[in-house]
Amino acid sequence: MKTWKRKGGQVVAGFEQQEAAVLRGLVSQLEDMLQARAEEAPQDPLAELTGIKTGPSESPNDPVLSRLLPDYHKLDPDNPSQEDLDSAGALRSLHEPELVEAKVGVAQVVMETLPRDGGDVRLTVEQADAWLSALNDVRLALGTALDVTEDMPDELPEDDPRSPHLGVYHWLTYVQETLVQALTA
Repeated sequence: MKTWKRKGGQVVAGFEQQEAAVLRGLVSQLEDMLQARAEEAPQDPLAELTGIKTGPSESPNDPVLSRLLPDYHKLDPDNPSQEDLDSAGALRSLHEPELVEAKVGVAQVVMETLPRDGGDVRLTVEQADAWLSALNDVRLALGTALDVTEDMPDELPEDDPRSPHLGVYHWLTYVQETLVQALTA
């Protein structure tokens, strides 16, 4: 990857074909997961009449989706009250559709601006912000799937099944960090 550079009102970087394929694949998978979650939402006749979108009231079972779509109300893990459960469900139902829509939107910006076969990427500041959000989501998803922790070494033993994917996680971190640096330069 050619490092992100600020050029006038744009932020520019270059991606090799394999890098573009990996990033597009990860973003596409994330987008598919989020859209599938949105389709799980129960049909609410009142929501259809008012035009207010509602989503599921229960947290996702998938750990990756749970990380990307956290609870809006913290529950006492040992003894959640029914009132707290109802409040958490109502908040999720009201706010999750908007969050999913925003996450899908930033994923689409990456898919639209990253050439399929690699090459230069030229972003406006607004598009760069979308990239930062999408990269963060992909890193959170991959980090959750790999069970990345703060004290995890930079390299894992070769026999660890997470080992080949940890390099991708570190590369995503680099892409995100250099984009932040270019935006703040």
